[in-house]
Amino acid sequence: MLKKAETWLRKSLDYQFNDVRLLEQSLTHRSAPGDNNERLEFLGDAVLDFVISEVVFRVHPFAPEGDLSRLRASLVKDTTLAELAADLGLGEHLILGSGERKTGGHRRESILADALEAIFGAVYLDAGFDAASKVVERAFGERLQVFPTVDELRDPKTHLQEWLQARQLGLPVYELVKVTGQAHRQKFEVCCSVNGLETTTSGSGTSRRNAEQDSAASMLAQLSESSVE
Repeated sequence: MLKKAETWLRKSLDYQFNDVRLLEQSLTHRSAPGDNNERLEFLGDAVLDFVISEVVFRVHPFAPEGDLSRLRASLVKDTTLAELAADLGLGEHLILGSGERKTGGHRRESILADALEAIFGAVYLDAGFDAASKVVERAFGERLQVFPTVDELRDPKTHLQEWLQARQLGLPVYELVKVTGQAHRQKFEVCCSVNGLETTTSGSGTSRRNAEQDSAASMLAQLSESSVE
């Protein structure tokens, strides 16, 4: 299985480990026996932040700190990392415990994101920062060439609040309606209302924050359509 992972890494990220044990550890989830990838993930997270910070700083020489922070956050968030990992086929090479394998752990967003960061950390230990930086940039590919606009970087809650304040309307209120599912796979449902308006929207997500963002996006869409009409 490790030989297959080595071949995959060479083809997908053009890297070959000097110490293959680091590759094995980076792919090992805590549900499996042996050294898991949590410490490598911690290190890889720091490497990733620095590499992406340098890229956005260089590409956007006149952008203020706030915009740079939002841009970096959009690139290093778990959702983005999980998408990258899935596109690379990383899930096929994860070393999982039997329980995680049966419940589809190789497709779980958090596991994929953590494993990709662990690989970055492992490369850093194996060959230094320059090698890790190249692997990060290969993993992101075109995402480091085409960046979202400033408006696209604003999360729905921030965008909604700014939209309401610009029209001197009340602030949004988020209320947790329901939580379903088992502890490790919960689904949250939230409703969003605005003081002074009758409109109410709902949203769902794997965390309360995600559900609030979903409901805010729905509210913003409804209010925007109403203002156009």
